[in-house]
Amino acid sequence: MPAPERIPSRGLTEAGLRTLLTEGELTVLGQVRGASNAVLYCTVAHEGEERTCVYKPVAGEQPLWDFPDGTLARREVAAYEISEATGWGLVPPTVLREGPYGEGMCQLWIEAEEAEEGADNAGGLPPLLALVEDDEPGEGWKAVGFAEVGEGRTALLVHADDPRLRRLAVLDAVINNGDRKGGHLLPAPGGRLYGIDHGVTFNADDKLRTLLWGWAGEPLTPEAAEVLDRLSTALEPGAELTTRLAELITAAELDALRVRVEGLRTSGRHPQPSGEWPPIPWPPV
Repeated sequence: MPAPERIPSRGLTEAGLRTLLTEGELTVLGQVRGASNAVLYCTVAHEGEERTCVYKPVAGEQPLWDFPDGTLARREVAAYEISEATGWGLVPPTVLREGPYGEGMCQLWIEAEEAEEGADNAGGLPPLLALVEDDEPGEGWKAVGFAEVGEGRTALLVHADDPRLRRLAVLDAVINNGDRKGGHLLPAPGGRLYGIDHGVTFNADDKLRTLLWGWAGEPLTPEAAEVLDRLSTALEPGAELTTRLAELITAAELDALRVRVEGLRTSGRHPQPSGEWPPIPWPPV
């Protein structure tokens, strides 16, 4: 599948959207319920342009035992920076800025398209995740593992053998995503796929937890190998990307990021679960 169109919103380039998100006036419309941290649904307006966005103030972050307090917003921005460096554009435009409740992450709101049950690539939007009664995933699917579905029954959790998901699996391995759930996958118009909620990333210790284990141990695609080569160069000391990341994550986390990239380049394969903790986040969706 060719790389998707890189302009995610009519009338503004990626740089224009970042300017809008950074300099625009934020108006809070409500709160997204069910999130572990404060997630505010807003509009942002600047020079005649207006979009909807998500604003996650640092003041609304819940402390985590394995991450420094007040750092999740910066990690979300760092994930966007890495996504942009890959050229895949898998994370919506994301900036760090001041807002009504202090410094926070501001990200373009993506209106996800709903998958249709039984849809295929020739018709409606194909589903990305499914539970199947068989022991094998079936054509077009990759197995993740068995899950309890109640009354002592189990079903096989599978995800689509989709090149967009495969790119996201590589990105997650690079940023050490500890929370890739099904609800964090947003199919968007034009065949795009976005991943959101990247606060639990870039830890110096291995924290990878994801639903996208279907390619575990398989060779990376030639495209992914080329992307990792470019990313390795972009992460060299003194490089522009390195300078920006140094303002968002710690020096130890930046070093660990380089180690992960080099590890993927050397192995040439998708990572496998470490076996030291549950590899799938909870809840998975």
